[in-house]
Order: sequence, then structure tokens, then C-alpha cells
Amino acid sequence: MRPILTLMACELFGENPRKSLEAAMAIELFHNFSLIHDDILDEAPLRRNQPTVHVKWNQNIAILSGDAMLVQSLQVLQNYPPEVASHLSLIMCETAMQVCEGQQMDMNFEKQSSVKIESYLEMIKLKTAVLLGCGLKMGAITAGVDKKQQSLIYQFGVDLGIAFQLLDDVLDAFAVNTEMFGKRPGGDILRNKKTFLLLKAIELANSTQKKEIEEILKLTADKSEEKIKRMLSVYTDLNVKQLCQQLADSYTHSALTSLKNVAAKEDNKNKLQAFALDLLNRQV
Repeated sequence: MRPILTLMACELFGENPRKSLEAAMAIELFHNFSLIHDDILDEAPLRRNQPTVHVKWNQNIAILSGDAMLVQSLQVLQNYPPEVASHLSLIMCETAMQVCEGQQMDMNFEKQSSVKIESYLEMIKLKTAVLLGCGLKMGAITAGVDKKQQSLIYQFGVDLGIAFQLLDDVLDAFAVNTEMFGKRPGGDILRNKKTFLLLKAIELANSTQKKEIEEILKLTADKSEEKIKRMLSVYTDLNVKQLCQQLADSYTHSALTSLKNVAAKEDNKNKLQAFALDLLNRQV
């Protein structure tokens, strides 16, 4: 998804997408580095329906593999002329810092008894969405467009990324096809992750429902199926799935507004819009 968006951003502005190939490679390398380390931190057993790197090999190999991919993501940008390479590398480094901040926020939330929904949205913006914005902006830079156009396509990516993550939260809880989803549904529930669904449920719950949520969160690993079933029942009673989808729709609308204001051919914008909407329409 991310490297394709980089290529499409370059093509959006009338340039051959091959001009952004190294930038797309950098984004994909960086993304996979972050996934390897993220899976270690989350102790995740599956990624893309395959054993995670630290599970298949060991944690040390996973850490070093991720480190190597981070270095490679910056190396490939050196194939551009020095001025362009410098600009792209700076954006990559700024984004990398934001992703690390977002990941730390996510980990901090696990130890906090109370998290505001606004803080959660800021976390997913940093952890997930800015990388989409970065990829699109890098594609625009390789196309040689001005800063205004770079900013518009970046904001398109950020809002799209937030919508994508909100819908991913829904899928993590409610997906029925494990093979298509690539991860075990209910993983966020089992780890007591403070997703929009959980935070909204806590916000809306009456005293009885709040007590139920507290009891569910205390359930141990040997009660995993019960934990998922009971939490989904609470989510359904409080309609938080639909509320999450509505918020995702709002961010999608904001993203498409930014895209609409981009100075590019309508056919090219329509292609990017269609691709973006298809990304958000995952049914598993």
C-alpha cells in the first residue's frame, strides 16, 4: 500500500512513477522495519498470516533485521541527486521520530488507567498515519512540485491513514476470516489495548457496563475466548463499531477534500481516490 501510494503521487503530478521508485522502496523498507520491532513489543505471534520474525527465528535476529532495514531505507535515497536525497532523507528521519513517539504513546497507554480519545487519535496519527503522508509527499517531491502541493498530498495521506487505522481497529475485533485478515481477530482485546472501541465503550457505558468492562479486562490468557466474546457483546450493546466507522468516514471525507484541492489532472486524482477508497473497503 505505502510504496504504491508513493508511485501514484509521483504519477498524480504528471511524472513517470519510476522517478519515485527508490522513494517507494525506502518507505516499504522502513515500514517493514517498524513492523518487525512492533511485533516484538506487542509479542505478536502472526503477521500477514505467517509467524513473526522473532517467533520464527529469535528476538535478537528480529531486532538486528529491523535495524538493517532502517539503514537500507535511508541508503536507497542516496540514488537521487544530492539536493533531492537530502530533502527526502530529512522527511524520512522526521517521520521515523514521529513513528517512534506514536509507538511509545501506545505502550504508555497500556499502563494508564484512563486515556482520552483525542490522545488515542494523536497516537495513531503518529504511529500509522504520518508514514502514509510521508510516502505521498516523497512521491510529490520526486515529481518536482511546490510545497503547497506537497502539503496537500501529505494531509490527504495523514487523514487517510487515521481512517485506515480506525477501520483496522474494527477488523481486529470483528473480522471473521482469520486467513484474509492475516492476524488473530481479537488480539487487541486480549492485550487490553486502548483502541477507539474500548475507549468509546468506557465513555458510553453505564455503571453496570463499566463493571463488566473492568471484569473483562482482568481475565487472564486461559480465558481468551471468553474475554473476546464478552467484550464484543459490550461493544455491540454500545454501538461502538458503528461510531468508529462513522469517525473513519469523517477522516476519509477530510482526506478527499485535500485531494480535491490538489493541482493535478482529474483523471489522475480519480485514480488515487479510487485506490484510497478501495484500501478502506476491506471486508474480512
